Amino acid sequence: MSIRGVQLYIQDDHVVIDNGILQVTISKPEGIVTGVSYQGIDNLLEVRNEESNRGYWDLVWSEEGTAKTTGTSYVIKGGKFRVIVENEEQVEISFTRAWSSSLEGKHVPLNIDKRFVMLRGSSGFYSYAIYEHLKEWPDFNLPQTRIVFKLRKDKFRYMAVADNRQRRMPLPEDRLPRRSRPLAYPEAVQLVHPVEPEFKGEVDDKFQYSCDNKDLYVHGWICSDPPVGWWQITPSNEFRSGGPMKQNLTSHVGPTNLAMFLSAHYVGEDMVLKFQRGEPWKKVFGPVFIYLNTLIDNDDPLWLWEDAKEQMLTEIQCWPYNFPASEDFPKSEQRGCVSGRLQVGDRYVSDDYISTKGAYVGLAPPGDVGSWQTESKGYQFWTRTDADGYFLISDVRTGDYNLYAWVPGFIGDYKNNAIVTITPGCDIDMGKLVYEPPRDGPTLWEIGIPDRTAGEFYVPDPGPKYINKLLVNNPDRFRQYGLWERYSDLYPNVDLVYTVGVSDYRTDWFFAQVTRKKDDDKYEGTTWQIKFNLDNNVNQTGTYKLRIALATAYGAELQVRINNPKANPPLFTTGVIGHDNTIARHGIHGLYRLYSIDVKGALLMEGENTIFLTQPMCSSPLQGLMYDYIRLEAPPSNNSTKKL
Repeated sequence: MSIRGVQLYIQDDHVVIDNGILQVTISKPEGIVTGVSYQGIDNLLEVRNEESNRGYWDLVWSEEGTAKTTGTSYVIKGGKFRVIVENEEQVEISFTRAWSSSLEGKHVPLNIDKRFVMLRGSSGFYSYAIYEHLKEWPDFNLPQTRIVFKLRKDKFRYMAVADNRQRRMPLPEDRLPRRSRPLAYPEAVQLVHPVEPEFKGEVDDKFQYSCDNKDLYVHGWICSDPPVGWWQITPSNEFRSGGPMKQNLTSHVGPTNLAMFLSAHYVGEDMVLKFQRGEPWKKVFGPVFIYLNTLIDNDDPLWLWEDAKEQMLTEIQCWPYNFPASEDFPKSEQRGCVSGRLQVGDRYVSDDYISTKGAYVGLAPPGDVGSWQTESKGYQFWTRTDADGYFLISDVRTGDYNLYAWVPGFIGDYKNNAIVTITPGCDIDMGKLVYEPPRDGPTLWEIGIPDRTAGEFYVPDPGPKYINKLLVNNPDRFRQYGLWERYSDLYPNVDLVYTVGVSDYRTDWFFAQVTRKKDDDKYEGTTWQIKFNLDNNVNQTGTYKLRIALATAYGAELQVRINNPKANPPLFTTGVIGHDNTIARHGIHGLYRLYSIDVKGALLMEGENTIFLTQPMCSSPLQGLMYDYIRLEAPPSNNSTKKL
């Protein structure tokens, strides 16, 4: 039996694309997805919503000079409809909105071209968009852009984000004031009178389902009757902001399904895309794939998740797609590749170069060391090294890049200063690259694992009234609500004291240095202590080095003192840093920061010494920081000048 070709039906106010497997209805000329019909369900989208509130692209924007990550939310509505491709193999349609000077101050100064694509025999549809800011247009900020789908709440009750994060979800009305209790911020509520008793007492918060870009390729919802899955598949991270460690929202109570392209979550204002007048810019977001599936020779609805993961792998293997008709989306033969080998040179660890198994290596727009963390205007291409440190970054868009890397197990960031220019079909061999991580002398002691997260430290059980059952005994248990309050429970009167050689960071180092709640419902800063012994060979004239890597910070300051908790000024202070908001949003990392602090030998003593780490900012329970790794190095040894 032949597979039916793709058909396009153009109506007065809608267009319909139908390939015999599914049927997608889109408003004309706005380009809002109003209906998706599949497996006998007339519409998978929430029919109780207005048509403009079912499936749409949106953004948040503000005029230049606006502080922080706020702005005006705008559902992107086209003003012109065009057919780009129409044949039995493929239909691609376009919905464009154009900007002109008459709209200055009223609408975001962007031309936007939204595309939808359906292929013959494909159980789903694709969407991508081209955003463009012309040189002469006004400056503005763009904190966020995404695709939103709102599914039928009477059909889709089971959500899957990862193998270990999937569950039956509460209903949206459970979050209404008469059924829930507000918590520390609007996204988090406790369900006190849910429609279904099984959810009573649980916390619901969309940030509990966030994922790193590197892990965020497929997520979605399952309907059990009839058995149908709705999945959003992102086959590449090249168009997402912030690199592989950037965290984004996925799916949440609604049922809502998101494709996040740009957001300030877990980073803050540093991630906001800011344009100046005279700055031309164009970027393609997507395509992403909306995949629909149903059971075949199987009666377990959870098989739909397994099938979605298989489809995800298929989509990744097909990237870059060969079907998008826009000339702004280059095909594979129009791209280039970069290869090489990355090793680590640390003479205090090994006399030989060290292979970098699993190192992250990427191409991102030219910038400072580590600038890829907050880069949002261009494209990024990342891979991981094999067991011997070899890497291949394929299908890179043309343009100029720097090569960046970071190596789990070693502090700091690598950047190759050479500009890498990608041309169509190029194959660039970078040869052998050596990363020399920050190091002055041998390690005296260390706390934690240098992996850019606080995941190895002690994460407490949540308070008994703040539980999400999914996260009990879960590797992502740090996503439970209210863990910041547990510090005051565990340390009601005195702060954390860690003794090197006795304490275990897995059980004795709280995952976040937060404020302590006082009896008057106010908060106070905290001072942690690291106690360690030095033998009789303290080098009074030498310089020791204290390395502190932070996994995140939010409205915090880190002050460092040695052996005198009252020293003023402190030996070192970061000043007030961080807009990450990771503590509130149940993360275990945000922006990575590394500080190298000189410690004069005269400040140290034979026998016991104490480092005091003070975080004094205390206007909110959500202020604080997380450590990635701490190390004290002795002064350089006599043979430290030897080269590998």
